[in-house]
Amino acid sequence: MDVRASLEAPCDADLLFGLVDDLATYPKWIDLVHRVEVTEPFEVTEPFEVTEPFGMIEPAWNVELRARVGPLARSKRLRMVRTEHDPVARRVEFSRSEADQRRHSPWVLAADVTATSDGSALQMHLHYGGGLWTGGLLERALAEQITNGRVRLAMLATATR
Repeated sequence: MDVRASLEAPCDADLLFGLVDDLATYPKWIDLVHRVEVTEPFEVTEPFEVTEPFGMIEPAWNVELRARVGPLARSKRLRMVRTEHDPVARRVEFSRSEADQRRHSPWVLAADVTATSDGSALQMHLHYGGGLWTGGLLERALAEQITNGRVRLAMLATATR
């Protein structure tokens, strides 16, 4: 599943980037991200995921996703790490990286923020390589979450400028 979303906000691009480059801020603006716990930074000494080169020191986030489809709720816990972080280019990418040495379905979230004449623009791309969170109902629920999150993120960005 690949989902792309965009947002134009009347705020500084660095401010908007500051709201998307740390997963701990996501529960403030998108209900899909139910809870996030920041873990201690770590140094990679073994290749437990392809996306993490040896010696990289990064924080990790324990993320709980939750989606409701009618009377049913589905939740998923992920350990995410920042696999790309370029504050100058305002680009960030997070990838799933569980510490249990097992293979897991990939989750990758990328965000790019650019300055515009009216403020800033955000482009996000979510890739999920498994089968549990796909299907028409969940994809519609995700689309609704993105629409609501877009409004809340714009309001948060405007309020903090």
